[in-house]
Amino acid sequence: MRRAIPYASAAREPTRAVRDSTRLARDSPAAALAVLGAGVVAAALYVADLADWLGTLLLTLVGAGTAVVLLVGPRWHRAAPRHPWHLLSASTALFLVGTLLRPWASERTGLSVLSADLFTVPGYLIMIIGFGGLLRARGGLQRHALIDGLIVGLGAAVVAVLLLAVPAASVQGRPAMVSALAGTYPIFDVVLLLLLVNLAFTTAARRPSFWLLVGTMTALLVGDLTYAIVGLVATLPGAPLLDLPFFLAFAMAGAAALHPSVVYLGRATPPPVQAWSWPRLLLICPALAAPFVLIALLHEPTLVERLVPAVAGAVMVALLLIRAVSAVQGYATAQRRYEHHATHDPLTGLPNRLALARKVSRLLAGTPAGRAGIWVFFLDLDGFKLVNDSWGHDTGDQLIVEVGRRLRALVPAAATVARVGGDEFVIVLGAAREEATALAERILASFAVPLQVRGVEVVVNTSVGLAGYKAGAPGGEPGRPGDEASPGGLPTAATAAQHAAAPVTAESLMRDADVAMYHAKAEGPGKWALFDTSMRDRVRDRVEIEFALRHALVKEQLHLVYQPIVELTGGRLVGAEALIRWDHPARGAVSPIDFISIAEDTGLIAEIGGWVLDESLRQFADWRSDGVVDDRFWLSVNVSPRQLRDPALPATLAEALRRYDLPAEVVVLEITESVMVDASVVTEEVLGGLRRMGVRVVVDDFGTGYSALGYLRRHPVTGVKIDRAFVDGLGGNSEDEEIVRAVVAMSSALRLSVVAEGVETPTQRQVLETLGVLYGQGRLWDGPVRPEVFAERWSGLAV
Repeated sequence: MRRAIPYASAAREPTRAVRDSTRLARDSPAAALAVLGAGVVAAALYVADLADWLGTLLLTLVGAGTAVVLLVGPRWHRAAPRHPWHLLSASTALFLVGTLLRPWASERTGLSVLSADLFTVPGYLIMIIGFGGLLRARGGLQRHALIDGLIVGLGAAVVAVLLLAVPAASVQGRPAMVSALAGTYPIFDVVLLLLLVNLAFTTAARRPSFWLLVGTMTALLVGDLTYAIVGLVATLPGAPLLDLPFFLAFAMAGAAALHPSVVYLGRATPPPVQAWSWPRLLLICPALAAPFVLIALLHEPTLVERLVPAVAGAVMVALLLIRAVSAVQGYATAQRRYEHHATHDPLTGLPNRLALARKVSRLLAGTPAGRAGIWVFFLDLDGFKLVNDSWGHDTGDQLIVEVGRRLRALVPAAATVARVGGDEFVIVLGAAREEATALAERILASFAVPLQVRGVEVVVNTSVGLAGYKAGAPGGEPGRPGDEASPGGLPTAATAAQHAAAPVTAESLMRDADVAMYHAKAEGPGKWALFDTSMRDRVRDRVEIEFALRHALVKEQLHLVYQPIVELTGGRLVGAEALIRWDHPARGAVSPIDFISIAEDTGLIAEIGGWVLDESLRQFADWRSDGVVDDRFWLSVNVSPRQLRDPALPATLAEALRRYDLPAEVVVLEITESVMVDASVVTEEVLGGLRRMGVRVVVDDFGTGYSALGYLRRHPVTGVKIDRAFVDGLGGNSEDEEIVRAVVAMSSALRLSVVAEGVETPTQRQVLETLGVLYGQGRLWDGPVRPEVFAERWSGLAV
């Protein structure tokens, strides 16, 4: 059995090779070019009229071959639909028989002369149906293309009827049936021309098969026109030169069916309005002029010769008016559609920011003085990113749709709900202050109920910010309900004067509501906040701090201070924590509480954190070389969650340790509890890499957040720092003592070191020592000081 496997694989290889060669052959235009070339050569030999039998043989071979190719080609290329090609194949066979019979029929008398027409007339009918099927596959008779085609067709019909059909039907000396039938061919030509014009006006892709098909129809028109002109005499002869257009039509039809681009003939993307391009006008304008030119040129026209152009001209003018009206209506519809797309969110169908701004502007312009005001609610979903990350963007999109529906059902009918961002919504309504705040409460209560999204219950909270405007505020100035804490929610005279310099606009209202929303989000999920001017001041202050912080490193405004960490028993120096400080030239000392969160939000924390790490290690190396600290002294440095998401952090730290000749064991990195809770795969890998280097990792401010044994066991931490909030009450609060005792017991079980932060009194130190805490940090020993002060105070004490 094992020996059979190679043979089986080898046997399959030719099948794959055959399949590949078949695909290459199907994609190649060689067969179509060969058919077209052979048709042209055969046509040349046919026109040369070398011998009757040769001409008949060539015509039979080309005609029969075309009929077969029209069946095989589309099937070979898997084109759809194929039934129009079947009809064209049948019409080709009928044309072939008619063409072969025409020389014989032209020599007959009486009704026998119609022998060829018995085949060609059905051939025309079947061919017209076949071309109509192809046209339908390319998008059908599109309205504007049909009207344009009818105008061209009517113009051609007037010429064909008056100059060809009527004279042909009036020829004397032959049976009436022959003359009548001769007069129908120009009518077939008009229908063929109508199909050709519509085919040319269609919006489908113009590939080689398309142009070959257009050439086929054009050749048929030329051949029919030639026969119609010749048919004005008493006989309808058959001659090689007269049959040349049909010969070429056979060749081009076969090439069109065999070319790989035949698959594109059934694909169309019709636009709502088709413009009058120059090619169209070159066809339409002569057709419009034809009836009137004929009336002017005909000498002593009969009633019929006057009536036909007049009726045709009137119909063409009517079609022209319909076309113009339709174009204008189409433009208006497209304009409305464009306006809707420009002012509405495509996912939820709700108004977007542009439509919302227009709505608020109209309300501001038409708000009378009175009790009611204009209120803008800015909503942001809490935890939306988690839904996207957990269930995918499709589920996130569906959640957004469901949120829009819930909000629309919750607010009054006169209110406007808009989506202005990814997970941001805005509600605008006219209401009193009490009604607005009640609606905010209802919104929060509504989002406590789970949303059904793809069969899954999803709970998302929302943060809501409110801002409002009420005409006729105190002092006669516009104001925002709720400014500066007047009990009724109206601005005080001071804030009214501020607003007088800055008139209320739609943009300012939405901006204030956005500011209030961020204030609510800072208070925790599922909260709402009412805007006041102090919020705007805080935002402005935040922006100014962000701008200044970007230049603080370059301008050397940042520096580090160090706070000692000591043994509780004896007070021996064992380590220090590096802390960042910012001395702004205008603001003075800026608290880390004010700028660290901004650095986190803006991404500046990566650059700042890198500088802190490098500068603190440099200073540490200097202390070791100067004998300020001993070899057992450790240095703690805070690292941000964003730094821990950088896969390069272990390598960067390792390089710094090599540069300053420091062992990894004396470096302690402090992380927050949130890092353990929200740790990504990258963060886990970074923490693991740091521990493998020998760097210690401790949890800062332990006990204030997600203090769970499971998190400590799951992550590679080596110690915890008890938050000062639990140290403050020691010696007077038994609950704090029990919490510290529990932390010490848990840390002991997990073999984690414990450092108590914020130790300020001897009583706190004594209680901590009694509870089993070994190390402490706080103003009882020293506060954060500059490195030169630290060296002066603590040199030689780390022994």
